[in-house]
Amino acid sequence: MTKKRGASRSTLRVILQAVLLVLPFAAMVAPSAVVAQKAAAPKATGKFSGKAAYELTKQFLAAAPHRWIGSPGHAKAEEFIKSHFTAEAAKGNFETDSFMASTPAGLLSMKNLIVKYPGKKDGIIVIASHYETNYPLRDIDFVGANDGAATSALLIELGNYLRAHPPEGYSVWLVFDDGEEAIQSWSARDSLYGTRHLAAKWSQDGTLQKVKAFLVTDMLADRDLDILDETQSTPWLRDLLRKAAANTNHTAYVGQSSGAEEDDHLPFLSRGVPSLDIIDVNYGPHTASSPDGWHHTAEDTLDKISARSLQISGDLMVEMIRLINQHG
Repeated sequence: MTKKRGASRSTLRVILQAVLLVLPFAAMVAPSAVVAQKAAAPKATGKFSGKAAYELTKQFLAAAPHRWIGSPGHAKAEEFIKSHFTAEAAKGNFETDSFMASTPAGLLSMKNLIVKYPGKKDGIIVIASHYETNYPLRDIDFVGANDGAATSALLIELGNYLRAHPPEGYSVWLVFDDGEEAIQSWSARDSLYGTRHLAAKWSQDGTLQKVKAFLVTDMLADRDLDILDETQSTPWLRDLLRKAAANTNHTAYVGQSSGAEEDDHLPFLSRGVPSLDIIDVNYGPHTASSPDGWHHTAEDTLDKISARSLQISGDLMVEMIRLINQHG
């Protein structure tokens, strides 16, 4: 299953491997209170919290609901993310990777935001999420609650966890990448701007050879979570994700369907970096009018995601860090 993530894309063709075991979770209704744009960064906690990640998603959407590149909301999204990593910035462990991208709309300024948690052995585990919203959908009320916002919040909460539990093995870098979405229509040249730039940059400066695994998190807050077994991803990382699911009692949410996706792992995969796309593409009901469900529609809203799914996704990420370190 190849997902074209432009304004129009082909219908999902999911290859079912087993009967889905998961019943949909009840929708969680967004509160009406307006959340301040720059919320105080949560204190470091002992465990990953799906509830905290859900609250961060609400705050992020309140601060920057429309985050298409070049918009005021895009700048607000960057500021929101930065506000949660002041401790890392003070240590010199926060990097803003600014670059100009040649797009169908001309040259556009983009920024990858990188947060670094130094480990005790040589090597880096990178966990990434895009944070912008779809440029072609800028004229509709598209907020990307699941597509960009929730996984950005997931990474912020992972940062809280890593602040309390500094890596004992490989360093862990969180990458909030820009320009994942197409500017006009999905193609090899019009997509994945941030990760294409970063893979090339790291290839030139020697960082790439230190990356032990590149993990993409995408659309992982779907209240009816169904994480794809992405077939282009590195086989041993696919195996580790299944093991992580078993170790955390989340097997019902992982690998019930399989297929190939065009996503932010591809620029790193093509350069020989072990890479894994952790994504739920089966988002919402597929109808004649909405063949791709709620994806890239105005229906991708807070009520379609859940703290429970963010907890599952966070548990998997924490366990993947442990297993990758064991793998060596």
